[in-house]
Amino acid sequence: MPSPRLLIGPLLRRVVGTRATVWVETSGPAVVTVRTTDGAFGSAPTFTAYDHHYAIVVVEGLTPDSATEYEVRVDDEVTWPVPGGGFPPSVIRTRAADDADQPVRLLFGSCRETTQHATARKLPPDALDAYARRLIAAPDPAALPDLLVLLGDQVYADETSPTVRRLLKRRRRRPKDAPATQVVSFDEYTKLYLESWRDPEIRWLLSTVPSVMIFDDHEVIDDWNTSKSWRADMRGQAWWPERIRSGLASYWVYQHLGNLSPDEIAADPVYAKVVAAEDASGVLHEFGERVDTEADVAHDTERWRAVQYQWSYALDLGRTRLVMLDNRSSRVLEPGQRAMLPSGEWSWFLDQAHGVYDHLVVGASLPWLLPPGIHHVEAWNEKLADSGRPWVAKLAEQMRRAWDLEHWASFRRSFDALGELFARLGSGRAARTGDRIGAGPAYAAPASISVLGGDVHHSYVARARFADPSVHTPVHQLTCSPIHNQVPAAMRPLMKLGWNPGPSSATRALARSAGVRRPLVRWKKLAGPYFGNAIATLAHTGRAAEVVIEGTTSDGHLREVARQRLTATE
Repeated sequence: MPSPRLLIGPLLRRVVGTRATVWVETSGPAVVTVRTTDGAFGSAPTFTAYDHHYAIVVVEGLTPDSATEYEVRVDDEVTWPVPGGGFPPSVIRTRAADDADQPVRLLFGSCRETTQHATARKLPPDALDAYARRLIAAPDPAALPDLLVLLGDQVYADETSPTVRRLLKRRRRRPKDAPATQVVSFDEYTKLYLESWRDPEIRWLLSTVPSVMIFDDHEVIDDWNTSKSWRADMRGQAWWPERIRSGLASYWVYQHLGNLSPDEIAADPVYAKVVAAEDASGVLHEFGERVDTEADVAHDTERWRAVQYQWSYALDLGRTRLVMLDNRSSRVLEPGQRAMLPSGEWSWFLDQAHGVYDHLVVGASLPWLLPPGIHHVEAWNEKLADSGRPWVAKLAEQMRRAWDLEHWASFRRSFDALGELFARLGSGRAARTGDRIGAGPAYAAPASISVLGGDVHHSYVARARFADPSVHTPVHQLTCSPIHNQVPAAMRPLMKLGWNPGPSSATRALARSAGVRRPLVRWKKLAGPYFGNAIATLAHTGRAAEVVIEGTTSDGHLREVARQRLTATE
């Protein structure tokens, strides 16, 4: 019997102080060991689910402020680095013990179909692949970003490559009426990750740059959880129960587990059950099914708190706080009560948004600030969907689903609440009192607040404007999408027009005619829109902040398409 080997990985996920987590998938049960050249060490047995084998290894004893090469052993065999692979050594880079004055660099983007040779469509070059090749050509640990933040659609369950489609065609035992070109089972999901993360340059990048992730809709299906009636319709499909539980369970294994710090992994109740089981298939089956049903009671705070599993998370890097929000799984979808986050999770977010830091970064798969012309259409549609006239509400619901009107603008309570939070934080007056924000001891206003977003297949920078003159902190929407995809050419003029004052005024009037009040915040575009494949870097140095967006050229290199200071007066 052949010795187990690495199928995917290593993925360097979190580096926290002198510890790091490394995620792998192996071809069989094994003990996985990670050892650095300076003696830091970690080891863990694999856990098994659906005949696949995984481990997340906590490496202890790293040297602060260093970049140290490492190897991965599966049982007693060195499986990483691959001999003769031609790539620079993979390293674990740590920050200084007191990193308060150390710069922070976040690389971010969203929406990445598989690499050019595997995708069903001819797309412009992959921006993440181009970024990896640039690092490989001139390896320098000092040039590595502190964190790669992937904002959704890391895999596409509903838009598969020719390779995956051929695999699905050969399969005999699939749910009745399952879409022929879409994955449904956990095992089929594993093929998406295998195809995407074994790209050689991407594999090296993920082995040497820490990464965190959040899902968007395509990890499950386009427009996932658009509305209450959407959920009801999907549950009428015979294949849907397996799809949703497999999508959520595979996301937990491949993406979410690595988002957690070593202490959070140890405290995660699902992880405890998974590693205790001889075969965790049943654990993950029940988990995926239960997590989806939790969204049905998201409007009921007490019931939701009793059952919820939270995908949102937060972390600190130096004087930067990153809070990643789940925009999909736990939406409140009751008409008249719609919200991006249930009240219990919103309360958690308020706790995370307050503290001692210089820069607040909120990561969300969906942009908070859309082109204003599009924003007003979404707000108008939500108002009509809540109409007391059944035919109006029905027509608005049909439009919501047909036109993908399901961003923050169409969850107006959450849109306004986020703006109110940023205004309070930016004025330095915010304080927590129970589950409310009110008067009390002041926090120092942060130097910058940035909302990272993806999904919309174009990139831009927008600055929020508040009527309150005491809000001094600059608040920006930073949208970078896609990494490897494209927006249909016919849609680009509409997206550009969304920023034009004329069409925006017209759609604002439309929204006002339905009784939509004026937004509490105004915003204007500072850079973009850019429609090519792109990757962005958010840099914090002291209390200064800057974002750079780089797009791919036709020959697969990167060129700067936008650079914007985020803390200068504009």
